[in-house]
Amino acid sequence: MAVDQDNGQLDQSVSENYEHLLEDYSHFAPPAADEVLQGTILGITQKDVIIDFGYKSEGIVPIDQFLSPAGEVTVKRGDVVDVMIDHGGEQVEGYVLLSHTKAARLRIWDNLEKAANEQLVLSGHVLGRVKGGLAVDVGIKAFMPGSQADPRPIHNLDALVGQDIPVKIIKLNRRRGNVVVSRKAAVEEEVNTRKTVTLEHLEEGSAVTGTVKNLTDYGAFIDLGGIDGLLHVTDMSYGRITHPSEMLHVGQSITVKVLKFDRSKERVSLGLKQLEPDPWETAQDRYPANTRVIGRVVNVTDYGAFVELEAGVEGLIHISEMTWSRRMKHPSKVVKVGDQVEAVVLEVHSKDRRISLGLKQLEPNPWTTIDQRYSVGSVVEGRVRNMTDFGAFIEIEEGIDGLVHVSDLSWTKRIKHPSEVLKKGMMVQAVILNIDSASHRLSLGIKQLQPDAWESYFGSHQVGDTVHGRVCRLASFGAFVELAEGVEGLCHFSEVPGYTGRKGREEPPIHVGDELDFKVIKMSEAEKKIGLSLRAVAEDEEKTRLEDYQRQAAAATTTIEEVMSLKDRGHE
Repeated sequence: MAVDQDNGQLDQSVSENYEHLLEDYSHFAPPAADEVLQGTILGITQKDVIIDFGYKSEGIVPIDQFLSPAGEVTVKRGDVVDVMIDHGGEQVEGYVLLSHTKAARLRIWDNLEKAANEQLVLSGHVLGRVKGGLAVDVGIKAFMPGSQADPRPIHNLDALVGQDIPVKIIKLNRRRGNVVVSRKAAVEEEVNTRKTVTLEHLEEGSAVTGTVKNLTDYGAFIDLGGIDGLLHVTDMSYGRITHPSEMLHVGQSITVKVLKFDRSKERVSLGLKQLEPDPWETAQDRYPANTRVIGRVVNVTDYGAFVELEAGVEGLIHISEMTWSRRMKHPSKVVKVGDQVEAVVLEVHSKDRRISLGLKQLEPNPWTTIDQRYSVGSVVEGRVRNMTDFGAFIEIEEGIDGLVHVSDLSWTKRIKHPSEVLKKGMMVQAVILNIDSASHRLSLGIKQLQPDAWESYFGSHQVGDTVHGRVCRLASFGAFVELAEGVEGLCHFSEVPGYTGRKGREEPPIHVGDELDFKVIKMSEAEKKIGLSLRAVAEDEEKTRLEDYQRQAAAATTTIEEVMSLKDRGHE
């Protein structure tokens, strides 16, 4: 029993020793034909590189497999390199012929297959353009279609030539030696990774750093890390910005504030000016009313000019506040963009972000002393500045315009528009009729320079007078008769003897141009109306003829009586 146990222990000991012996000499077993081995460089000759690859004899690799394009050896003693037995090459006595090139190619394919299976991102070097895309070196020459160059269409693929780019393998055929790669997939993966991290930390009110990705007319798109935010041009500066390029350029790194963030739609609104204090919050303290300020004209409109007092703070000089004169047509007559101007602060409304400025307040108001310099009834001279349907504006001095109403242009003529008498730019005299300094109104009259023809006529005539006149026009009811220059009277057809006024049956007995005597039967100085009558003249003439006949008859009767008296005396 004891002997059997001793024999068993002996057999086990012999077996273990044999296994250790096999392990010690296992490296002398020939490797597989396509097995990639790692060897250590023992020496370098002019033609070969001697390598210990763990076999019973050393191996050699032709040195040209370790030369750079410039002809320099790229390895040294002690380096570990990939090799495999080259069964197709010419054998060297005492050495095993190895191939580093074939081993490297097999290692590359192994790495490519692993990258393809695990969807790893590789680094590739763009070699050049080929039909339909680009040739990319990923250890071997791979093809990248043009559609896979970028998530967005690239119109110029040549811009990528010579660059090192990240790619992912989207198709691999080791047997045919074909590899298709995509930069688009690699970039999208990177963007999605960055985007996930960014979304976790993004919140409204926070300050974030990004890169200017694109500029448009309305703003700039900022890459925050896989997600783009819009920085609108109005949120770039409190000052006036016409285009984002005035402040930013593509590729610039900036810090911005998150104004709004819609997580569901992944929309981000950004602000740059919000990182600084709003100058309007303290504008009322810096620009109190009635103080003088200096600024630059940044815009001119039909209604006024905007003046920049500081970055982000502008004031408006309304057209009505530019000059005391009312003849101002357009603000561009006084200021232009770029001018440095001095103005007076009129009002400040910080909440509405408005400041009202004035230019004319720098000079005394001429209307405040107009009562001291002019009086009603005085004669002034000025230039016709403007004309309207109701009258003409006359400038009698800088800032003082007076209105001549159309009814005050002539005593005698019926004027429908001032242009019938006046011309723009004409120098004229006028009489001051009224002064209203509080309302800045001055009433003038031109006809008042001459006596009123109606007043003179009424002063020298009265009802019952017989006057001579010329028929100037006819109406359906009567004839208008010019009695003096600018003075007309009306002779109603009922005052024309022998005319009934029946339309279409008889012609009026008087015509335009007829000069006749009329009798004044009505006068109204307030209404400037004079009533005339031909019938009264005819009646007066008839009465005169009757009186003459009666006088002649009376005289004849007296003569007969005298004759008869003489005859009677003769008989006696």
